[in-house]
Amino acid sequence: MSTAEHAELARERAALPPLGHGPFRRRLHSVALIATLGGLLFGYDTGVINGALEPMKTDLGLTAFTEGVVTSSLLFAAAFGAMIGGRLSDSWGRRKAIVLLAALFLIGALTCVFAPGFGVMVLGRVILGLAVGAASTVVPVYLAELAPYEIRGSLAGRNEVMIVVGQLAAFVVNAIIGNVWGEHEGVWRIMLAVAALPAICLMVGMLRVPESPRWLISQGRHDKALEVLGTIRTPQRAQAEIDMITEIAEMEKNRVHAGWSSIRDSKWVRRIILVGIGLGVAQQLTGINSIMYYGQSVLKEAGFDSNAALVANIAPGVIGVVGSITALWLAQHMNRRTTLLIGFSLTTVCHFLIGIASILLPVGNPLRPYVILLLVVLFVGSMQTFLNVAIWVLLSEIFPLQIRGLAIGISVFCLWMTNAFLGLFFPTLVEAIGITGTFFMFGVVGIFALIFVYTQAPETRGRTLEEVEEDVTTGAIYTHHLRAKADA
Repeated sequence: MSTAEHAELARERAALPPLGHGPFRRRLHSVALIATLGGLLFGYDTGVINGALEPMKTDLGLTAFTEGVVTSSLLFAAAFGAMIGGRLSDSWGRRKAIVLLAALFLIGALTCVFAPGFGVMVLGRVILGLAVGAASTVVPVYLAELAPYEIRGSLAGRNEVMIVVGQLAAFVVNAIIGNVWGEHEGVWRIMLAVAALPAICLMVGMLRVPESPRWLISQGRHDKALEVLGTIRTPQRAQAEIDMITEIAEMEKNRVHAGWSSIRDSKWVRRIILVGIGLGVAQQLTGINSIMYYGQSVLKEAGFDSNAALVANIAPGVIGVVGSITALWLAQHMNRRTTLLIGFSLTTVCHFLIGIASILLPVGNPLRPYVILLLVVLFVGSMQTFLNVAIWVLLSEIFPLQIRGLAIGISVFCLWMTNAFLGLFFPTLVEAIGITGTFFMFGVVGIFALIFVYTQAPETRGRTLEEVEEDVTTGAIYTHHLRAKADA
């Protein structure tokens, strides 16, 4: 983009009518609430295994290996669900894709609840994984494309809040059911069955919400896009946004083609996808989801007994929700890059402190379980406050409209594959090198993540998706990034 074109686009953004207040704002927040039920299901279905696994092992006769398969089958399937969901959302639309994944959430939950053995359980977890992966790509994109740029960070970030609310709900449900009915056979089936209700609500709710106006414009349906945007903006603001989105979409058609050809033909598109992959992989290599899936096992290793670990495991869930709500405020007031640099610094320090504590407080020391629990809570709080929301928001912002679903699908595919391998091998890793070695390893990886974010992550806060897209496809976003570092 030339300097003159860039200045013109900035003037258009500045000239947009103010958001204003009225029923359309309530409508926008209602639509966001319904869509983020996908995030709630994402969180519940990934977190419920934390407490359901122990009684499930006994009932289904799982070995250490099949235990890992049950846990990681959802994660491997989620990687492919991310790719499939991204492509479907580009071709079918964001709304239809979310309706489909709601159906998968329901079918997968019921399959797991009634699973007679290991094989059917894995099948149910695979179906859930496809839904979780699709939700992790489609829902953030849908929210980002609906949101006005002034509040895009906080609106798109609500999905991550709902994910951790879902995980906390899973931990609380597990603790209640496990302590009240823990002696009954098949108690884990009740834990898994709870997910059916929000799946039904998501399916019904998405039938009543609008399609993404930006996706409609990419399909040439400008009148419908204006009609949709008019329900969540003032009439003047809706028309002004449609004009801006249409202008950039027309300009980008010749520069970014739908599908894989744009990745092949544009070095700038390839680069931003590599940035997206790096952000997703770095997030997972903090080990956050190892805590979410195996938190009870980690706390037992730290010195808690089984029931105490189940209850203590609620604490990281609570701090995760508090951190994510705080992150919504940060998304509106702190640059994305700054947030990520603080987050990776804090999580890396926590990793090393957990490793040091496990050396200084050997097994049998009465302080060991409580100190490690405190450090785990601090780690989860740092992660949810500074990293999770910021990374998911950034992934929903940085890709061009024509390939947004495909590009975020590729990035999240790599994220989920990293997640899956950690889920599969984390118990073996802890058994082989203990808490000390495992968290020291995460700490070293965190140092590399900091270097990657400092050198590669772009800044998107306070800019329209169209401005970001124009700069990404011309490479200007990297020039701005280098200039910002030089000024700093």
